[in-house]
Amino acid sequence: MSETTLPRTLGQLRSSEFTPERVSRSVKDEIRDNLIVRLREIAPGGKREGESLFPGIVGYDDTVVPQVVNALLSRHNFILLGLRGQAKSRILRALTTLLDTHCPYVAGSELRDNPYAPLSRFSKDLIASLGDDTPIAWMTPVERYVEKLATPDVTVADLIGDVDPIKAARSGHELGSELTMHYGLLPRANRGIFAINEVPDLAGKIQVALFNIMQEGDVQIKGYPVRLELDVAIVFSANPEDYTARGKIVTPLKDRIGSEIRTHYPESVDEAISITEQEAWTARTYAPGDTAIQNIVIPHYIRQIVEQIAFIAREDKKVDKRSGVSQRLPISTMELVLSNAERRALMHGESLVVPRVGDLFAALPGISGKIELEYEGEMKGADVVIREIIRQSVAAIYDTYFADTNTQQIEQWFNLGGAVELNDKQPSQTVFTEMKGIQGLMEKLSPLKVNSRTPVEVAVSAAEFLLEGMTAHKKISRSEARTFTAGEKRRRNEDAAEMASRMRDKLQERDTDDLPRNRTRRGFN
Repeated sequence: MSETTLPRTLGQLRSSEFTPERVSRSVKDEIRDNLIVRLREIAPGGKREGESLFPGIVGYDDTVVPQVVNALLSRHNFILLGLRGQAKSRILRALTTLLDTHCPYVAGSELRDNPYAPLSRFSKDLIASLGDDTPIAWMTPVERYVEKLATPDVTVADLIGDVDPIKAARSGHELGSELTMHYGLLPRANRGIFAINEVPDLAGKIQVALFNIMQEGDVQIKGYPVRLELDVAIVFSANPEDYTARGKIVTPLKDRIGSEIRTHYPESVDEAISITEQEAWTARTYAPGDTAIQNIVIPHYIRQIVEQIAFIAREDKKVDKRSGVSQRLPISTMELVLSNAERRALMHGESLVVPRVGDLFAALPGISGKIELEYEGEMKGADVVIREIIRQSVAAIYDTYFADTNTQQIEQWFNLGGAVELNDKQPSQTVFTEMKGIQGLMEKLSPLKVNSRTPVEVAVSAAEFLLEGMTAHKKISRSEARTFTAGEKRRRNEDAAEMASRMRDKLQERDTDDLPRNRTRRGFN
């Protein structure tokens, strides 16, 4: 039924397809019914076979999603436990896809009352007065979702409601009258989904009020008992460490949550790449008529390194495990990496934007804000820790492409005094010309499918990846000014040899100086 043909009065509603049985279903029953239909549609042979139950949720098909489905089929209130950046809020918001397209309520009702079974005094009085002429309004699924971030300063008035003395004075009603109540977020979520993020941060008395209304449907507002038999599906999210900490969560509230579902970070680099491709802003647009940049190419190894940074950071002892490393880290890093490549292309008038490994270091501001360090990491400094994580990430991905590649010819070129500088001040063509002068370099790029027809920008990015990988394995060295030279080990050997040579020269010089004096002494004797 279209928006324009929806019933607008109670009389029209009664004669429409929106029967009392359909409209009066509880929210949990409505979600369950629509979920059953959806599961049949995406099952083999269904009209939407192969589609995802929750579009945009990646990596949870075999873990989290089945548990969420079980909780919904059981009509449970449930909680998602996970570290930051694990798509908890996205999953909760995706539940709106299981609500009916349109839902009628008594127009003007704060509680969004069911026209067939009104809850508030306002709606009951209105229907008694107007009958079939009672105006009807409609809610969309998005309007039936209410979300609240729990903080210690949240009050019962915010969540449940409060007495409104101004409303009482204007209406002439007593303070204890239901018509003087100003309802909070939970009553206003009636006939919808109410989500509370970081629930352990709620004060204890708020948690008590919450579980009381969940179980018995009644609560006291300013000492006046108010019974609110709300129809709400309540869902929560929390950090698992806070949720399991003694004193953080009121036990009766925890007991009334039907299912505890653990989320997790992507289990593979490929899954993480899919998430970042979906979330990161990489489809850049330009002003009409601006043809300076015609295409953007992000090499797959760059995507892999960006994701590997998050994977290594999550295991690094210098990074706080309790805080976690959000999936937002690779998302923001990819955006910054691409922006630096974009800036370089604009500076040199290049039409093709291709990120390089060096662009990762331009993304340090985006990475440092996404990790929290342990004491050891703080002593070393965020920049030092992040640069080491990037080095490890480059080394790990380098090994997937060049593990069997013999790079001795390239190392020898540097050991014989060769050096090459790579920075944003040089056009790609200039860098490419210098790269071709490195003996054996371009021939080693076949694992990256670089050939004579490869665009210069892509070839430069691939060659820099190879050199950065060799640097990560300490086969060659690179300065902070991004100048590649002979390896540290080679330089140390040369320095040691030079020092030994100087010592030999000094000893020989001393012996030579002493020789005439010795002879003179023997002559006098």
